[in-house]
Amino acid sequence: MRVAILGCGYVGLELGRQLTQAGHEVVGVRRSDEGLATIEEAGFDAVRADVTDAASLSAVPDADAVVFTASSGGGDADAARTVYVDGLRTAIEHFGGRSRSPDRLVYTSSTGVHGDHDGDWVDSTTPIEPATEKAAVLAEAERIALERPPEYAIDGTVARLAGIYGPGRYRVDRYLEGPVTEGILNLVHRDDAAGAVRHLLTTDAGRGVVVQVVDEEPVARWELADWLATRCGRDPPPKRTKRERLAADDLTDRAERRLLTSKRCANDRLVSTGYEYTYPTFRDGYRDVVDDRDS
Repeated sequence: MRVAILGCGYVGLELGRQLTQAGHEVVGVRRSDEGLATIEEAGFDAVRADVTDAASLSAVPDADAVVFTASSGGGDADAARTVYVDGLRTAIEHFGGRSRSPDRLVYTSSTGVHGDHDGDWVDSTTPIEPATEKAAVLAEAERIALERPPEYAIDGTVARLAGIYGPGRYRVDRYLEGPVTEGILNLVHRDDAAGAVRHLLTTDAGRGVVVQVVDEEPVARWELADWLATRCGRDPPPKRTKRERLAADDLTDRAERRLLTSKRCANDRLVSTGYEYTYPTFRDGYRDVVDDRDS
């Protein structure tokens, strides 16, 4: 199988490594020289192209599957729309219009589309209620990914990723030093975010549906911080309630809405496909990096 990974960044690089190791052909797509270099270092082919520029996508070879992992680079809702909505449409139209078109598309979304559920459980079938303009853009992109226009024989899958952590993104010191604001974290290790997408592609699972990619155990921020402190032989960090954080009156409207959203994300559909986690919980994912600090 040949897979084209559009916007091959943090998760895409690991996905490419895993697919390559399993004997598949992979081409990673980025729009910058620096991005192309990271793909080549990861050990698979790199092509310069921009998902918002259909002409540039002609440089990408035909593929059996396309994975859309492009990022808006932390920009606002307008920047997100340019990449996630306009870019995704451009990619679908471009690859779907080829004489040899892919039959799979995986779009990586975010569990942020759920909005606030007052700490209750949500799964792949729960109606979404985006709490920010950017989350609403991601929700619109999910609909585009699953539409399957009749003129294109491409089955879409939405891999809805939880908060991604892993190499370079553990942020252990931030938790150890505090203050840590209360709230619930839905997490997935980078290797499992990539592993789940690889699994969906190679087992032909998830066609036409949303699959939430989140580990086995949502965790309170305070619990994670205290666990890290204990493992590192440190005192528990200072903590703040949401009320105290809001009282500081230094949050943007977007950050405030994010602070006030709370849910526990379930991974039932992914587990039902037979995926086995490398890091089932935060304890498994953080254990090695914490132990390395003490060695």
